[in-house]
Amino acid sequence: MIIRYHKETKFYKSLEEWEANLDVTNLNEAESPFEQIVEERLKNQTEWLKKTSTLQSLTLEQEKDELLSWIHEVKTPLTAMQLMIDRLEDNSLKAQLTHEWLRVHLLLDQQLHQKRIPFMKNDLYIEKVALRPLIFEEIKTLKFWCIQKGIGFHVEIESTEVLTDGKWLGFILRQLLTNAVKYSQASDIEIRTYEQDGQVKLEIRDFGRGINRKDLPRIFEKGFTSTTEHHDNKATGMGLYLAKKAAESLFIHIAVQSEVGKGTVFTLRFPKRNQFHYITGM
Repeated sequence: MIIRYHKETKFYKSLEEWEANLDVTNLNEAESPFEQIVEERLKNQTEWLKKTSTLQSLTLEQEKDELLSWIHEVKTPLTAMQLMIDRLEDNSLKAQLTHEWLRVHLLLDQQLHQKRIPFMKNDLYIEKVALRPLIFEEIKTLKFWCIQKGIGFHVEIESTEVLTDGKWLGFILRQLLTNAVKYSQASDIEIRTYEQDGQVKLEIRDFGRGINRKDLPRIFEKGFTSTTEHHDNKATGMGLYLAKKAAESLFIHIAVQSEVGKGTVFTLRFPKRNQFHYITGM
């Protein structure tokens, strides 16, 4: 009786300590008929869960590939539309259509990167990237929108280079600049770089409506939109969330300061070279 109790206790103890990672090989061997029934049920259930998990992963992967393919297909007519808009002679109509085109372009761009972010670390190309041309390229994308809103840029960037992935950094800057333009009107956006404690910092300052203090801890949450007294029906709450996610994989820290009615400052702190060793072996 004592021996049977000891054996059954070992089996039940192994059940308690079993981590639900779908691996039943670590369980103690079942000896009594009841233990064998429990073990058999566990194995069957585990096998079913494995198959279900694999099927769900394949389905999600297929859906991701289909969406990425669709986004790339949509980009072709969008490019054609841009060329047609560029030929318009009516500057007022041209500005309006360009703004609407830009909205669609930026939303598709967000969707594309949202689907890529979970696999981002497998797609990084770390190299020295010059900040000045990258920033001016992103500003150029927003040119007509800025003209409409009376927004200018004051840029103080020397020939600063950082170690990063240029395409993903461009995406991060795009989200921050889009955010600055969206919530500003008839003012300048200031961009500058400087070094502090051996690390490069990039600062994007706007003089727009600012962010409520109670909202600051949540602005990088998925789907969060400001509670400030403005109704932004066009806001998706995805831009800053995706920027933060992408920045984490690049070891870029994003800090934010803001005051309602005075504006917002986003500061990017770039990593030191040795933080990329495990990715690139550099």
